[in-house]
Amino acid sequence: MAIEKWTEWPAREALSRVGVPRRRQVLTWVVRLVLIWLFLWNVLRKGTFHGWGYAALGAGFLLCAAAVWCWYHSTLARRLWLSVGLLGVLVAVGAVAQLAGAHAAATGLWCVAAALAVERLPLGPGLAVAAVCMAAYVLAGADRSLTTAGTVAGVLLIGYSLRLDDEARGAGFRLLAQERAARRAEAESAALAERARIAREIHDVLAHSLSAQLVHLEAARLLIEHGEDRQRVLDRVVAARRMAREGLAETRQALSALRGELTPVEEFLRASAAGEGARLEVAGEPRPLPAEAGLAVRRVAQEALTNVRKHAPGAPVEMEFTYLEGWVELRVRDHGARGASRELGEAGAGYGLLGMRERAELLGGSLEAGPAGSGEEGFVVHLRVPA
Repeated sequence: MAIEKWTEWPAREALSRVGVPRRRQVLTWVVRLVLIWLFLWNVLRKGTFHGWGYAALGAGFLLCAAAVWCWYHSTLARRLWLSVGLLGVLVAVGAVAQLAGAHAAATGLWCVAAALAVERLPLGPGLAVAAVCMAAYVLAGADRSLTTAGTVAGVLLIGYSLRLDDEARGAGFRLLAQERAARRAEAESAALAERARIAREIHDVLAHSLSAQLVHLEAARLLIEHGEDRQRVLDRVVAARRMAREGLAETRQALSALRGELTPVEEFLRASAAGEGARLEVAGEPRPLPAEAGLAVRRVAQEALTNVRKHAPGAPVEMEFTYLEGWVELRVRDHGARGASRELGEAGAGYGLLGMRERAELLGGSLEAGPAGSGEEGFVVHLRVPA
């Protein structure tokens, strides 16, 4: 056994009454009172005390009770020498009782002190104190029979059994406290993740819509200041209004998504493809998708089509949505100008496709975006997420 085990105190939960059911506490006090009554009855039955001897008996009993009460609190505070000294009071009172001829009282005090030492003190000092108490009991006994050896072994076994019971209760209470702390941490983590998801949705929707509106309105302001043609100003205002309507529609979709009221992904993709004049192909066995995966597909489709509208207006667009085992894939390709190159995030949406890549990686998926193969025209966005 490691040296730390001999010098280590029992856990505070084991030394305290934390986690002890009230019924058990009541039962423990009933047992204690019965044992005290039997102890006093046995002492008085012997007829050892007369006259002032009863006063001495009462004073000794009160002194021992006070010592045990202080000993409980000193062990709870893990004050070793004070605890050993208080047990020494029991040993000393037992010695006085032995000298007065009250052998039963001395035996009871020494046995109680030994059991308490093994139960609540560090194992090394506890066994040392118990050895002193049991040595006093053996030396004071008239015989050296097996009964004496059995009493010594029984006292030590009772003390150690109580110690194991206290430690098991303390360990159970600590595990319960750790489980509660883990649940609180899990709830806080879930709340933070939900806040991050809401913030991401708000950013992806509003930042895209408002930034695009700001560009058009700023352009309209500059055209008015320079006295440009009224039709050019009107075109900018109409474009800003269109972006506002689209932003409002996307905001409603985001709020529906946060409430779990999403339309099926295929329906959304077909509507988006029809609105942009794109061709959509769906492969695999259709199935409902988790909310996060469905949102990722929607956002990437929106961002890819926005990039096509900005950088390759009028170019043919192909969309492929595939259900795989445990995954879904979305591929958006336009046939724009040969060699066209676009930086991720140039769509005016703050994060742009870079934000979409972040979203995919958070789900354990991936997003690739770049020019089509060598010698080919256009730009390809490929999303793959678990679902």
